[in-house]
Order: sequence, then structure tokens, then C-alpha cells
Amino acid sequence: MPQDLSPLWISLKTSLLATFITFFIGIATAYWMLGYRGKGKSLIEGILVAPLILPPTVVGFILLVFFGKNGPMGKLMEAFDFSIVFTWYGAAIAATVVSLPLMYKTALGAFEQIDRNLLRVARTLGANELNIFWRVSLPLAFPGILAATTLAFARALGEFGATLMLAGNIPGQTQTIPMAIYFAVEAGAINEAWFWAIAIIMISLSGIIAVNFWQECREKSTKADRGIRGIGQWARDNGHRASGNGQWAMGNGHRVSSIEKIQSPIPNPQSPISGLIVDIEKILPGFHLKVSFNADEQPLGLLGGSGAGKSMVLRCIAGIETPTKGRIVLNGRVLFDSEQGINLPSRDRRVGFVVQNYALFPNMTVAQNIAFGLPKGLSKLAIKQRVEAQLLAVQLQGLGDRYPHQLSGGQQQRVALARALASSPEALLLDEPFSALDTHLRSQLEQQMVTTLADYQGISLFVTHNMEEAYRVCPNLLVMEHGKAVHHGTKYDIFENPTTVSVAQLTGCKNFSSAVAISSQVVEAVDWDCTLQVVESIPNSFSHVGIRAHQIAFTDNPNQENTFPCWLVRTSETPHRMTLFLRLHSSRKISRDYHLQAEIFKEKWATLKDKPLPWYVRLDSLRLMLMK
Repeated sequence: MPQDLSPLWISLKTSLLATFITFFIGIATAYWMLGYRGKGKSLIEGILVAPLILPPTVVGFILLVFFGKNGPMGKLMEAFDFSIVFTWYGAAIAATVVSLPLMYKTALGAFEQIDRNLLRVARTLGANELNIFWRVSLPLAFPGILAATTLAFARALGEFGATLMLAGNIPGQTQTIPMAIYFAVEAGAINEAWFWAIAIIMISLSGIIAVNFWQECREKSTKADRGIRGIGQWARDNGHRASGNGQWAMGNGHRVSSIEKIQSPIPNPQSPISGLIVDIEKILPGFHLKVSFNADEQPLGLLGGSGAGKSMVLRCIAGIETPTKGRIVLNGRVLFDSEQGINLPSRDRRVGFVVQNYALFPNMTVAQNIAFGLPKGLSKLAIKQRVEAQLLAVQLQGLGDRYPHQLSGGQQQRVALARALASSPEALLLDEPFSALDTHLRSQLEQQMVTTLADYQGISLFVTHNMEEAYRVCPNLLVMEHGKAVHHGTKYDIFENPTTVSVAQLTGCKNFSSAVAISSQVVEAVDWDCTLQVVESIPNSFSHVGIRAHQIAFTDNPNQENTFPCWLVRTSETPHRMTLFLRLHSSRKISRDYHLQAEIFKEKWATLKDKPLPWYVRLDSLRLMLMK
């Protein structure tokens, strides 16, 4: 053991100071670069990580030139009779410069791992960027930042080349442990070199091991919570069902029917204009959104396939995305107007947003999640009362102290809904809120959502690609395709009188044929090779005729109107229905494998399947749809 232990204290002093400086600069730089979209980003990134890839002697030489007597910083400090070169301050600066890239890159990776939906939802709840950083980003990135700090400390502790160039090797003043090792080996003092090598290994590894141990304990705690919650949830959800006594169904029915009303008064009741007006256009590479519609207090469903632009519409309304041009007005307030240069930030739009994965803040309890968007200045008692009212409204009373990972998917969905409604938004945006749920739970929560939206006094938009879900939840629908609104009206109008083939397909119609008019009430279905009597007036622009699969009727009377012989090609089975693929007119194989799909209940199939072919199908003129 060497008699002079000053390298240990100098190394710890310089490394701790370097880590302290690096901690704040690295986090601030990483968070800034995360959102930076300006010019020169690659250049800035290169400069920040350069000390990580350059030889330490090169970094030390640059620092020596910069802080030397003839350097810009050296001349500035000379006026104050202060010098960095050959001092422990120089060693700390060298350690800071070489450890900063590790802190920056690791912290940046930690921030990038945060679900962007969490930040977007936080903005719609009225939080400013500083509040989001302290309450959401920093806590969620903390494990990564802790690892970054440990790596930065270890790198600063082991710095040699840059420190030697800038601070030199002055025993008792600037000699750190790496330099003590080097010069001990040079002098032949191998035992002393071993002592310092073991010391620096122990110091560096102890920090890394401590961080790893903390993260392992954290992960085990989380898994244990999930396991306990899963067992308890399984018992609650399946115990009654297994017993077969019907109490489970009664309990859930009561839970759905006894939902408390969620009152969300419009903040501007005196506004002369109520409702939502959207007339926007957004141009992206490979996608062009252009949509215009109005919405009132009745829930409006946005129905369309994947990539139709439904979620983009919600994001533009919420202020998460900025349209290329157009206008968005909510209850007389202009949220966006490209001509007037108006673009309110998300926090000022008074819009509640429930995204597909719910985006609950994992570092906050259920109660804290719900309280996140409440107005500032409320007393603790008022906040507690508001939160408890929301928990009661969504049947989650008593779960306020749990964390999101301790909840089931359905419970998380209800918390997200309660959080969105807690701040009394003027508009509620629901982006496929049932997509992550199983069929049974989806049916339960769907009924609760209908009740909630019926009591909600604001504008509500409900995005889905499920036509049955849209039909059950929303009285009005906007059908979208490839970024365009192709039909807007009541659900009855859209399902009974779709204007185009694409709208009919989205609403579940499976039977189409190109068609031409023969007379005022007769059309020829070209693909089905038959003529059909129709009731409605034939529009000038029609090109197709269609009929829904469940509206095809089987009859024993071949002389009825629009009745044709058919042969069964194949069947497809579901738990309650049979889909029959039928060929008209002939049993011989033709260019098409089949002409029509018919859906019937299995009870009907049991009586039909044994009848000799051909069967006869009737295409009711009242059920035929003419479209373009």
C-alpha cells in the first residue's frame, strides 16, 4: 500500500465534480436534442460525441490550446489572474469533456424510449413543457439517467490522456489514479500499480453493480405486483363464471347499468356557436388528408380501414399534428386557422384524448393520473373529491393508490377515460379505445362507453375500424377512405343507403356486381348474370348493385320476383352462423367460383342443408342497394 493516497482523493474529487457538471449538461442537451428539428442536427450530434471517438490525447491537446495562455479562454482568465492548466480544475474539465458523450447518448436513449403518446396526452391535459419534463419525462427516464450517470463517473475516474495533457502529473495536486498506475509501472513499482488498479476497479464496478442491483429489484417488484394483480383479477373475473350460478353475469350487468353520470359542462356556455367545425388538409409523403365535417353533441364515429386518416384527424384536432392548411373551430373558438396564423398549443385546446394504448403515466398512481389535468390552484381536498368522483363514475373506487401495471386492460381503459374527462374538456377524442381488449371485456366496456357519451355534454369523436362497434356506439358516422370523407350522415342512412362500393364494403356488405340500367325500375347485374327489379329510382351515376349477406332469403317459390336457382359451392362456419357461398343458374364451374355470400343462423342451416339442389334465393328489391 502506497504511503501517498492523494491520487485517490484527487480522482474522487475530480470525477465527482465532472459527473455533477455532466449530469445537468448531459440531461439538458439530450432533452433538447430529442425535440430539435432544425438545421445542422447531425453536425451538433457529431460535436457532442466527438470526445468519445477521438484519441484522448487529441482531446487533451485541443483543451490545452483552448485554455492555454495564448488560447481564447486562457487570455480571458488571465485578466482575473486565474489558470486552468496544471491544476485539479483542469483535470476535472478534462474528465467532464470525455465523460459528457456517455452521459448524453445514454440519457438521449432513455428519453427516446418513452412512449410519445404519454407526452402528447400530457399536453392535451393542459401541461406545459416544463411540467411534462419534471412529472413525466424525467421520472420515466430516471433508470436510464442513473445508468448514464454511473457510466459517466466511471469514465471520468479512468480518464488519462486528456488529463495528462491539460493538468499534467503533479503529485499531490493533479496526479489521479490512472496516472499513478502509469508512472508506478514506469518506475517498476508493480505492487503499487496493482494497488491502484484494484482500487479503481472496485470503485467503478461498485457503482455499476449497485445500479444493476437496484434495477433488478425494481423489475422483480413490478413482476410481483403484476402476478398478485393477475391472480386476484383471475379470481374476480372467473370464479363466478366457473361456478355457473349466474352471479358473475348479474354482477357485471349491475356494474354496467349503475354507472354514475359524468358531468362535463362546457367551459364556454355563453358561446353563440356550439359544435366542432373541421375543414383541414394535411399533405405527407405518400398520404394526403383532406376532410371537412361538422359535429354536434351527439357522438360522431369516424369509420374506416387502417391508413384511412381517422387517427390523423383526431391528432390535428388535439394539436398533436399541424394541418398543412385549413381551419378547426370548437364552440366558436378557433383552434387552428392557416390563413390567420392561429395554431393553439395542445394544452390550450380543452380537448380530452384517449389513445389506443391508453398512455397512462406508469410512474403515477391511478389517482395521480386522473388528477394530472385538473386546474392549478385547487385545494388538496377539492382534488381528492374530484378524483374520487371520477373513480366512482368508472366503477374503480378503492383503486386510486394502484399503479397502471397493477390494473387489467379494462381498468386501464376506464382510468384513461376518467383522466380525459376530469378536466371537463369541450371535446372528447377516442382513438379505438377497445382495440386492446378481448371480446368479452370489449362488450362490457362498450355499453359503459355508450352510457358515458350519452351523459357527456361536449363534442365526442369515436375512431374505429369495426363497423358493428361504430353502429352500436355512434348515432352519426363519417366514413373515411384514403384520407377523404366519402360519406357523412346518420348510421341508418350510411348502412341502408351507402353511396359507394367502398362505403358499402366498410359497413360489411359482401355482395356486389357491376350493373347497368335496363329501364326505370330494372337493372342488369352483369357479374351475377341476371336482371333485377328495384324499388328506388336509378341514379344517373350508379355503377354497381349490392345486397348484404344476411338479407338474402331462401324460398320454395321459384316464381317470386328476383328469385334464382343456386348451387352451394362451399360453407364457412362461425359459432352461431353459417356463411354459404352460392353459384347462380348452373352447377357447372364458371369464371367465378361463386356469385353470392349468404349468412344464415345455424337453426336455418339445419333445415336447409338436407334439401335437394338447386335451392332458390330471393334478392328482395327493397334490400338491393344501387351505388357508384
